[in-house]
Amino acid sequence: MSSDLIVAGAGAGLADVYRRRYLLRLLVAKELTVRYRGSILGILWSYVKPGIQFGVFYFALGVFLGQSRGTENYAVYLFSGIILINFFSEALSNASRSMVANGGLIKKIYLPRELFPVASVWVAAVHFFPQLLVLLVACFFTGWQPSLLQLVVAVLAFLLVALLAVGLGLLFGAANVYFRDAENLVDLLLMVATWASPVLYVWTQVRAALGSTFAFVYQMNPLTIAVEVFHFAFWFPTTDGSAELPPNLLTIWLPAGLLVAVLVVTAGQLTFRRLEGRFAQEL
Repeated sequence: MSSDLIVAGAGAGLADVYRRRYLLRLLVAKELTVRYRGSILGILWSYVKPGIQFGVFYFALGVFLGQSRGTENYAVYLFSGIILINFFSEALSNASRSMVANGGLIKKIYLPRELFPVASVWVAAVHFFPQLLVLLVACFFTGWQPSLLQLVVAVLAFLLVALLAVGLGLLFGAANVYFRDAENLVDLLLMVATWASPVLYVWTQVRAALGSTFAFVYQMNPLTIAVEVFHFAFWFPTTDGSAELPPNLLTIWLPAGLLVAVLVVTAGQLTFRRLEGRFAQEL
């Protein structure tokens, strides 16, 4: 019987999240209920917010600054990057605040604390998939005929971003319990996330403006890799095939990005477990 006892602050980490996935479902449902309580549109905000964001960027950059003239099907290119970055931004922002936001629950009962950042990522995924549906409809109307490879790597790109959000969410979520500056640091990082990846522009513009060496360093960003893979999966099949993609995108950069994401999850989990022992006292 004693082997079933759990010492608070000494759980099994993310393995506990899987074993208690019924709690994860309850937390996700609770987060969605609380977020849309009293809302008229409810989950439809998943369409409204990215739709307005897309419209602003499309007209500001695509029409007024001429990006659409140099990029075939720029609307598909833009939206495929926006939904992926929005997923990462929402997931990490909420995950970094999840421990403090659920401080009352953490102080009252013991449950795997990793549930809160992971639930934040799941809630962001719930908002991501309606946006993905809109993207798929737009792709079909522009002649989208993907290969099996393109569908598989799109899933891997989403997994890359999800793992990155979980790892950083664990790291910043734990740090935010002790130092509230952590959530402000996350806000600063997310403020430049859209511009630090080829969402609004094409990567060849980076190479042309700053040279091949900087373009190589730029490509090392896991978010850049994921966005380019999404472009390969959703935008590239709608073009005439002449668009230039980053070299070795699938053979080197995607596996490297997945490896970095796994290392970030490992580092986030180790940091979280080291700090979680005093969460209840600090909160």
